Amino acid sequence: MSVTDEGLHRKQKLSRTARLWRVIKSAVDPRAYLHMLKIINYYNYTHVTPLRAVQLGADPAISPNSNFSNPERIEIGDRCRIGARCTLWAGPGTGRVIIGDDVLFGPEVLVTAANYRYNDGSPVTSQAMDEADVVIGDDVWLGARAIVLPGASIGNGSIIGAGALVKGDIPPFSIAVGTPARVVAQRKIEGSNG
Repeated sequence: MSVTDEGLHRKQKLSRTARLWRVIKSAVDPRAYLHMLKIINYYNYTHVTPLRAVQLGADPAISPNSNFSNPERIEIGDRCRIGARCTLWAGPGTGRVIIGDDVLFGPEVLVTAANYRYNDGSPVTSQAMDEADVVIGDDVWLGARAIVLPGASIGNGSIIGAGALVKGDIPPFSIAVGTPARVVAQRKIEGSNG
């Protein structure tokens, strides 16, 4: 049986004229401008306004597309680096997010101090939330897409692998990976207790 092009579909390449016409149509379409206003509004209520309420240490580097919820309960230490599309959600009532000094967040890290309950009725979004502080020590590195859940505590000098799910205590100078995160090695730093 031979392979033929029958039944295969390929993406159609637009001519230069067709691409120009697409640009002109999008430039005069009012829906594009309305959508732009929605994006500006989203950026304002998830990043610009909340960042003013976050307790920031000296010399932070925070990606402009990171977002914050309940920022009055978020503390970020000195020289922290918050990567692209990171999300820091403190609880709506009491749950705090406390980040030490010299912490590095890879892209798309999620830290949350609150979770919806799920057995109290329906819909889930109408249920109460369980809140617990999240504490991240000094010199911690959270890899891309790591998730840190309410009540988690990550000790100084620890490394959390990409995609890990932290839901408990990680001892200082640990390397933790997986879902849920488990310690697989220890960091050896000259002059540390690790």
